[in-house]
Amino acid sequence: MYFERRSRTAPLIVWTRTAESGGFGRVLPDGCMDLIWSGGELIVAGPDTGAHVVVDEPGARYAALRCDPGTGPTLFGVPADELRDRRVRLADLWAESEVGILTERVAAAADPAACLEELAAARMRAADPDPFATTVVAALRAGADVASVAHAVNLSERQFRRRSRAAFGYGPKTLARVLRLDHALTLARDGLPPAGVAASAGYADQSHLSRDVKALTGVPLGALITAAAA
Repeated sequence: MYFERRSRTAPLIVWTRTAESGGFGRVLPDGCMDLIWSGGELIVAGPDTGAHVVVDEPGARYAALRCDPGTGPTLFGVPADELRDRRVRLADLWAESEVGILTERVAAAADPAACLEELAAARMRAADPDPFATTVVAALRAGADVASVAHAVNLSERQFRRRSRAAFGYGPKTLARVLRLDHALTLARDGLPPAGVAASAGYADQSHLSRDVKALTGVPLGALITAAAA
C-alpha cells in the first residue's frame, strides 16, 4: 500500500509504503532525490537516469521524503550528480553522530515520515532560497528549449549544463526527457490513450512516446500502466 502527501513546510512529497507481498518493483526516473527510512536505516536515493529495480520483502515498510527536482542538494549537502543512479547511506553524507541521533528520533517516532519532514523542513529553511531549480523545471515542463531556458537564468549553455548537473543530477536535455516522461505517465494513468498522451506531453508522435518510455524505464508504456493499476 502506498500513500503520499504534499508537505506544507518544505518543497517535497512525504510518502509511505508497505509491501504486502514480496516481489520486484520499478522506481522510475523523475528528477528527484529521496530520503528513505527502512529496516532501521536512512538511505538516500539519487536521481535516476533509468528504472531502479527494487526487491521487496513481504511486510517491508518505508517512510520517506521525495525532494522536488533540484532541491535535493539543499537537503543533503552534495551535488546531485555525485548521487546519480546511486543509493547510499545518509551516514556516508552526514556526520555519523548526527545521523545516529536522527536515526534514534525516527525509530522512536509514532510517525517516522512526519519526523523526517520536520527535520528536512528545518534544514531547507536554513539555506538561502535559490529560484534556479523552480525556474528551470517550470520552463522545461512548458516545452522551452535549452537555449531559451539558459537565457532565462542568465547563463551560457555550458554554464547551464554544469549548473543543471549539480542541481538535478544530469543535464537539461535529459531533465526535459525525464519531466516529459513523468507527465506522460500521469496522463496515461488517468486513462488517456497513448495517442492523446503523446500529443499532450509533447512527443512527436505515438512511436516517439513508445521509444522514449522504453528507453527510460526498460518496459513498454502498457506494462507500466498495468503495474500501476495492479
